[in-house]
Amino acid sequence: MSGFLSMGGYASSVWPAVALTFGIIAWNIVAARRSFAAARAEARRRIAAGDPS
Repeated sequence: MSGFLSMGGYASSVWPAVALTFGIIAWNIVAARRSFAAARAEARRRIAAGDPS
């Protein structure tokens, strides 16, 4: 197991890259969900106001 975690001596480069990748993916999911919620709220507001555009 320690051989896997050390990544053949490249662990100091591999694990931060893995963490950064997962962090960016998580941020992307959160940003997309927030954007979708805002767009849905705006659409509902426009529908309620009778705004055609």
